[in-house]
Amino acid sequence: MSDLFSNVWSFFLVVIFFGGSIFVHELGHFLAARHRGAKVERFSIGFGPAIWSHRGRDGVEYRLSWIPLGGYVLLPQLADLGPIEGESTTDVKKLPPITYVSKMLILVAGATFNLLFAFLLACVVWFVGEPTFSELNTTKIGTVNAVIKLADGTTVPNPAHEAGLQAGDNVKSIDGHPVANFEDILNGVLLGKGRTADDRRKSVFVIERTGQTLEIVVHPRLLTADKIRVAGVDPAEDLTAESLMPGWPAELAGIKPGDRVLAVDGKPVYQRSAISDHLAKNSTRPSEFLLQRGTTQLALRIQPRLDTDERTGKTIPRIGLRYRDNIVVLHPTPWAQVADDVVSTFRTLGALLSPSSDIGPSKLSGPIGIARALHQQAQWDIRRALWFVILVNVNLAIFNLLPIPVLDGGQILFATIGRLRRRELPPNFIMATQSAFFVILMSLILYVSFFDVQRWARDAKSDRPAPAAATAPTPPTPPAPAGK
Repeated sequence: MSDLFSNVWSFFLVVIFFGGSIFVHELGHFLAARHRGAKVERFSIGFGPAIWSHRGRDGVEYRLSWIPLGGYVLLPQLADLGPIEGESTTDVKKLPPITYVSKMLILVAGATFNLLFAFLLACVVWFVGEPTFSELNTTKIGTVNAVIKLADGTTVPNPAHEAGLQAGDNVKSIDGHPVANFEDILNGVLLGKGRTADDRRKSVFVIERTGQTLEIVVHPRLLTADKIRVAGVDPAEDLTAESLMPGWPAELAGIKPGDRVLAVDGKPVYQRSAISDHLAKNSTRPSEFLLQRGTTQLALRIQPRLDTDERTGKTIPRIGLRYRDNIVVLHPTPWAQVADDVVSTFRTLGALLSPSSDIGPSKLSGPIGIARALHQQAQWDIRRALWFVILVNVNLAIFNLLPIPVLDGGQILFATIGRLRRRELPPNFIMATQSAFFVILMSLILYVSFFDVQRWARDAKSDRPAPAAATAPTPPTPPAPAGK
């Protein structure tokens, strides 16, 4: 029952937030049109035949339509988009023409409302906080293995190891872009466009190591089922003691809550697995733990105790130390949240358009992928769902302003060309262009949705859900034709 309720709640949030983002966009067009005195004939969420329709006292038809890939406000004075939005019953010749300024205000209003909605949600996140994993809130490298193990059990050389990156390195920037956390590091590699003269993939890491700033060139590999750039670095973990098991070696040796493990037997450690691996190889003798306690460091010798692992049934050495919870709650300002999403969107667009990157249409997410990602975030924490909706609204705002016919930016382009040439473009030309690009856009959405379904099936087959906290950039959606 708990799982059922969780899924129903998550589905409800998907409908509210995903549909709400489209509604907010169309509401911007609607209110701007009413304010500028333009004729509003229809307000639709979705395309195609109506599921539900109601004509209000204001003469506007409000409807929900069957194809949930966007929405539109039918404004016959702006453009005739009959094949996309349905035929208008209004005689445009009897209506006064609207000015160029009015057109611009109406067309930009949708994206503006999405950004305002994103900012309002960002204010909520600023107040309630954004949960994330502590290892994603660091720029320190925790592990650089010699090889990377693939899903089929085979291994390939690790690019980071080949380049000379080391555990404990603090990453400052990648390809000239500053990084603030480990997600920025992974994204910087994934969205990278660098290539060498012999066409090898290249990512330039600027790191800090023992007080020195170094520049290291890494040659990422295309790995995972999606064939994305991977450098082969893992984040450092918080090795601070949260609590101690009574009577176990860690407590008996004198470790206290708040102590942070720095090294074991003189070797710096940055991940819990590194400590476990060391104890497994040295279970018959004490190990010397170097700890940070406040401003001082101290060394304690601890003899591990053999214990039976409840999951595997194997006997493993333990010291009875529980580490601090790896979930942290951040409170980024609304400006920082929206600005980060804007930068991320433009960087993704740049990678998508660059022939030297490895980001193509198959890496995008359509409505299925977005809904699934939102569902996963909502199942973990509603605050993560809010974070994701902010990203979706910033994406929607920017994409719809691109100068592509059928999007708001395309109509802005047509209106501006008409303004410059002092006469409107031929209606038949606009209609044909809009219809052609609508078909292209719908084809793109179907194309990326095919890969969304593939990813979903692949995760289901491997019997492992995708992680709730993304460790790679959320792929942008192909822009929904949000109309005008």
